[in-house]
Amino acid sequence: MTALLDVSGVSRSFRGLRAVNEVSFAVAPGEIVAVIGPNGAGKTTLFNLIAGALTPDDGAIRFDGRDIAGLRADRRCRLGVARTFQLVRPFAGLTVEDNAIVGALARTPDVAAARREALAALDRLGLADRRGLLASQLTLPDRKRLEMARALATGPRLLLLDEAMAGLRPTEIDGMVSVLARLNRETGLTIVLIEHVMRAVMALAQRIVVLHHGEKIAEGTPADISRDPVVIRSYFGEAAA
Repeated sequence: MTALLDVSGVSRSFRGLRAVNEVSFAVAPGEIVAVIGPNGAGKTTLFNLIAGALTPDDGAIRFDGRDIAGLRADRRCRLGVARTFQLVRPFAGLTVEDNAIVGALARTPDVAAARREALAALDRLGLADRRGLLASQLTLPDRKRLEMARALATGPRLLLLDEAMAGLRPTEIDGMVSVLARLNRETGLTIVLIEHVMRAVMALAQRIVVLHHGEKIAEGTPADISRDPVVIRSYFGEAAA
């Protein structure tokens, strides 16, 4: 099967610092892949390269067989690539529904159609009953869900989630895992997530890519990664391996 996302030899430097160094991996349609690594490993830079906030110095990024490395972020979004951000910043003065409509308008200028897509996304994320609230009134878990709903309203085929579980309590994490697993199962949405919460990674991901100092040091199933001595050293030091 052709990969939906194919990252091949991608590199990016900032003032001589190699933030991402010749990283390659592929994601099949409908797959959930986690990208993990210590702080500063290059994970968010990699997401920025895939989503279009940055352009790679070297390498290729293909989405559904098309080279997208030179496309702007909005063009990638229209092709079906959506992302969330680690620090959620909804439009605080707009309602939950209007925040989601903003996302849907990225794909269609028809406000009525955008409203339907927005409400469907809010329903999938468990926010339909809060659609009339201002975004500023939401709790952190609900703001996280709104961030996902706004991305989902764009009609993506690939959803990039940047630390969607950060700051959540264990029960809230379990609820988010359940929502994402159901979304993937019912819609076939492909998901790539950056995550430090390993209980979420192990519960969701079918495959894990591990970055360290900008390089891919391992790739495999959750069971394989949890036993990999190179991965253990990168997280806990030589004494833990």
